[in-house]
Amino acid sequence: NPGYAVASNFLMTGSKDYLTYAKSVQVGTQTGVQECKRQFAWDRWNCPDSATQLKGLKTRETAFVHAISSAGVMYTLTRNCSLGELENCGCDGSKNGKLGRGWLWGGCSANVEFGERISKEYVDAEETGQDSRAAVNLHNNAAGRLAVKDTMTRICRCHGMSESCSVKTCWTQLSDFRAVGNYLRIKYIHAEKLDIDQKRMNAGNSADIQGAIMDALGSIAQSELIYLQDSPDYCRKNASLGAHGTEGRECLLHGQGLTQGERRSCRRLCHECGLGVEEKRTEVMSSCNCKFHWCCKVHCEDCAHVTVKHVCGRKDGGDGKRRDRGPK
Repeated sequence: NPGYAVASNFLMTGSKDYLTYAKSVQVGTQTGVQECKRQFAWDRWNCPDSATQLKGLKTRETAFVHAISSAGVMYTLTRNCSLGELENCGCDGSKNGKLGRGWLWGGCSANVEFGERISKEYVDAEETGQDSRAAVNLHNNAAGRLAVKDTMTRICRCHGMSESCSVKTCWTQLSDFRAVGNYLRIKYIHAEKLDIDQKRMNAGNSADIQGAIMDALGSIAQSELIYLQDSPDYCRKNASLGAHGTEGRECLLHGQGLTQGERRSCRRLCHECGLGVEEKRTEVMSSCNCKFHWCCKVHCEDCAHVTVKHVCGRKDGGDGKRRDRGPK
């Protein structure tokens, strides 16, 4: 459990505060992982559980996992603080009474400063090294926290006669976490590969190594995701890299109201990976034609219906019939 792994490091300190926040950290990490799975559900890399456990990888996918997990922890801490669920913590009233652009700050603003501070203490403590991997992970952790801030919204309420809005009070609140996931998905697409001076890295001098890392990071905005290694071929299974391959993955061949990712799933997961699309039919029994009899029983019949799924399979496998009718 990735959330438990992060939180448990601090439980050992015996600090009451850390014990108080540990549950929020655990829930927040899981929130991030669930959003990762939602974002990549129809991609070749679909944020498998192993993605949170492979510490050695330095790909753009690893960058996303760090960012969304860090964001999830900050988001949950901020929300729980504003709801009064954490000790000695509540709304951010630091701006209340001050003028904005045509409004007055008031209400219960989300306490993002608290969420950011505690999240940083928990999540960043995982990175104890001084190498490029640790520096990249810390950068992506911070990018995740910044995503929470950048997706916040301002809520206003009008006051005055018949709500004429002669006075307007505003406060900030967290967006739905899906907005944070969408924001970071765009950052993932545009993630930058870190270009580090390898001569300085190989010099063996810690000052040179740190200098090379800092120089490489200096040209990249804090909001951007970065990585060190190109992604492997996720079409193929590679257990050492946490790549499960796409053979056996379900895709959606047709249907109403599909998203763009769902519409392209058979092409992306099957055809472009050299696989065909197989149709799998399963007979399922369920209760039907239920009738109420006085008094007081319900009698139902057992009815069979067939569910149809489409999965990626080898073109020469199965019954030999190719059913690769998905989009090209």
